[in-house]
Amino acid sequence: MADSTPLLLSRPDSSNESKQPPSLDETIERCIGEFGLAQLLQAILVSFAWVFDAQQTFISVFTDAEPKWHCTSDSCTSVSDICHLPQNSWAWDSPNDTSIISEWGLQCASSVIKGLPASSFFMGCLIGGLLLATLADSLLGRKNLLFLSCLMMSFSGLFTIFSNNIWIYSALKFVNGVGRATIGTCALVLSTELVGKRWRSQVGVIGFFCFTLGFLTLPAFAYINRGSSWRTLYLWTSVPTIFYSILVHFFVRESPRWLFVRGRKEEAVTTLKSIATAGSSGILMSFSNLEFGKESWNVDTYSAIKILLKKKWACRRLLTVMAVVFGIGMVYYGMPLGLGNLSFNLYLSVTFNALSELPASLVTFFLVDKLNRKDSLLVFTTLSGICSILSVVTGETSANLQMGLELVSFFCACTAFNISLIYTLELFPTCVRNSALSMARQSLVFGGMFSPVLVAVGSKNRFLSYGIFGMVIGICGLFVICLPETRGRTICDTMDEEEYSSANNDLPVLG
Repeated sequence: MADSTPLLLSRPDSSNESKQPPSLDETIERCIGEFGLAQLLQAILVSFAWVFDAQQTFISVFTDAEPKWHCTSDSCTSVSDICHLPQNSWAWDSPNDTSIISEWGLQCASSVIKGLPASSFFMGCLIGGLLLATLADSLLGRKNLLFLSCLMMSFSGLFTIFSNNIWIYSALKFVNGVGRATIGTCALVLSTELVGKRWRSQVGVIGFFCFTLGFLTLPAFAYINRGSSWRTLYLWTSVPTIFYSILVHFFVRESPRWLFVRGRKEEAVTTLKSIATAGSSGILMSFSNLEFGKESWNVDTYSAIKILLKKKWACRRLLTVMAVVFGIGMVYYGMPLGLGNLSFNLYLSVTFNALSELPASLVTFFLVDKLNRKDSLLVFTTLSGICSILSVVTGETSANLQMGLELVSFFCACTAFNISLIYTLELFPTCVRNSALSMARQSLVFGGMFSPVLVAVGSKNRFLSYGIFGMVIGICGLFVICLPETRGRTICDTMDEEEYSSANNDLPVLG
């Protein structure tokens, strides 16, 4: 637990301790005041980006699904291989344009071709994260990058409806992934930097609820349009995102912390005045006279990553976090992608998995301030791994039990992911926080990239999918032991301040 002493950039000399200026965090905490309506509205508006993030992440579960078919002649049976049957001996149960598989005749294509759109999307997420992540910490800031990312994701999704073959479709999915890559990161960082320390964790969970909402709307939209073209689903999810992007541009405030770190003091004061509560007006009147220690690093484009790699303690923390999140990503993306291999209705299976995110968000919301980050992550990753492996063992005897264990494993992975994001926010200072969080999310996506291959191989041997999922998340979760505990600590804004804070609170800064 951090004590109440303000965080400074270097150890104060005893004779000058009383003359030291307040830390940026302490001053912003005093100026923002109590959690007010303006901060709540800002947090909700920013966090709503997660709704559209979730929709584009899992939309291919329905648009790229292989439809059911039926025989139209006596020359085939329901167990026949569709690729070995005459074209006139069978037909799709639904219109051809309900899926890209049936519209473009991909039912006999290789697994690589069928999975190309999803793979292109995840590849876009990886590249987009690497190219755009540091822009939120440097040139563009949190708000502008959120706006541009939402706009890119929405228009690429809208243009997808004009695809006439899988190659154009996959290229647009790649662009869609690039745009989507930094949305969750920017939304989480911006929403938590607009409030004080007391409400930071709770505000961060709002984004998780919004992601769940977006996940839940997908099976609802897909069921309503189950007889319509797959393009309709992209239309339903892309047009609202365009209108949301406009709202972000005109109504969302930039992070005052980022503005101060970038030297834009007047804009930061204006932002604080617009979101501060009435009781803090007296503090704001004298805010412009306060001075802060300046960061010794010159944070330009991509220099945030260089800072993280140059500081040994920051590099070790980042690599450890990425290892933990990699294992979480294997389950987080693998479980929903593997639902087609289960003997359950696809709409219900996706709905159940989406609903699993809701209790995960609730657990995070109510327990994030009561449980240590390290212990929570270790417990949930271990439990997720155990349930994933058990689902392989019990799947042969009870399909219902297998589905239940799959849901528990996915729930634990969701909870672990939520906690890991908040944990990452607290492990890194403002000047590199967005970049560190984005790298953690890219590690999640990187883990998810292996999931489609394992799901395809696991259609015949479940251990090669669910079993490996469980082993990877269990092993990767053990790395959290190497990280320092951050619950209750004051958030830092500069690298020097983080080093001093860790030393002052006897934390293993090199952890």
